[in-house]
Amino acid sequence: MSKQPTVVAGLGRPETPQETADRKAESSHVYRSSQTFRNLIAALIVTVAVVVIVVFAVPRGERVPAPEIDVAAIAADVETSMQRPALVPDADDFWRVNAAALEGGAVTVWNVTLAPAADDERGFVRVAQAFNADVAWAPQVLGGKAPTGTITIDGREWDEFKIGKATDANVSYAIGTQAGPDYVLLYGSRSAESTAELADSLSAQLDDLEEAE
Repeated sequence: MSKQPTVVAGLGRPETPQETADRKAESSHVYRSSQTFRNLIAALIVTVAVVVIVVFAVPRGERVPAPEIDVAAIAADVETSMQRPALVPDADDFWRVNAAALEGGAVTVWNVTLAPAADDERGFVRVAQAFNADVAWAPQVLGGKAPTGTITIDGREWDEFKIGKATDANVSYAIGTQAGPDYVLLYGSRSAESTAELADSLSAQLDDLEEAE
């Protein structure tokens, strides 16, 4: 005896071959969709796990310090180029050198920028040796400020620039002196006392510069 077709609930009759094929196709589609969703979730979990490992498990090395600037070596090249001594500030334990370069223009200037080495100290001082220049050059780098008076450091007279409110270059104080054919300007955001101490350390080199005239 042949098997009677199964009556499908909701239809009240047996499925036609086409309906059976459509039902199976729909079931397969639903199954594949659910698998795709599961795979997506699994991939996201793996991705998050990798990120967590990278962030928390991979060791981080300490920041590599910037290479030290050999001011003396650069100054030796400047001396050869300009045919006269170039100032070399003494970067002792208090100071570190941030930059050192010979800059051209209407006036050629040997610039050495110093900043305190300690993290709890702020500010900077730039030592600028302007070749074949005088005090008239200083206002060009001080926002047009002229000297407000003079001070004496180690027997040498310095022009003093009390700028007060810092300029766009964050300069609030400066002192300058004539050393032979060159004008030497110390300017930045350190106190008058700190700037004077740096000027005092340059006294012997300033004397040599005058003798080399």
